[in-house]
Amino acid sequence: MGDYILLAISAILVNNILLIQYLGNCPFLGTSKKMDTAVGMAMAVVFVLTMAGIVTWILETVFLKPLGLEYIRTIVFILVIAALVQFVELFLKKSIPALYAGLGIFLPLITTNCAVMGVCLINIKEEYNFLEMLVSSLAYPAGFGLALILFAGIRERIIIGRVPTAMQDTAIGLVTAGFMSLSFLGFKGMI
Repeated sequence: MGDYILLAISAILVNNILLIQYLGNCPFLGTSKKMDTAVGMAMAVVFVLTMAGIVTWILETVFLKPLGLEYIRTIVFILVIAALVQFVELFLKKSIPALYAGLGIFLPLITTNCAVMGVCLINIKEEYNFLEMLVSSLAYPAGFGLALILFAGIRERIIIGRVPTAMQDTAIGLVTAGFMSLSFLGFKGMI
C-alpha cells in the first residue's frame, strides 16, 4: 500500500507530467486562460489518460509483447487514444456544449498530446503490474489537472494585473510556467 501512495505522490508532485517532464504544453498554455476551461480540460485528460493507460497496458501485455509485435506499439497506442478522445468529444458535444465550444481545438489535440502517450509509455517502460499502472494512470493526469488548474488561477489574476506590453499573454504565461516548474522541483527531495 505504501508503494502505491509513493507512486501517486511521485506522479502528482515530484515527476509532474507538465511541470517537471514538460509534456502536454499545448493544452496547458491554450486552455488555462479561464478556470472553467481548465477544469474541463483537466477532467477530459483524466478520463482519456486513465482509460488509455488501462487499454494500452492490456494490449501490450496480452497481445503485443507475447506476439512480438512491440514495433507497432506507437501506432496501436495512437489509435486507442484517438478513439477515446472521439468518445469524449461526442459526449461533451451532446451533454455539455458550452464546455465543448470552450475547449475548441484543444479537445481533439488530446489525441496528439504527448502527455497521454508519455504516460502510456512510462507504464510499459517501468514494467508496472496492473495496480501500479492503474495508480500511475490516475496520478499523472491528476498532477496534470493540478498544474493546469493552479496555472489557470494564476493567469486569471495576471489578466487583471498590470503587465508590461512586451510580457503580455504567452510571454508572461511561459515565465509563470517556469516559476511553477521551479516550485514543483522543490518536491524532488521528497522521494
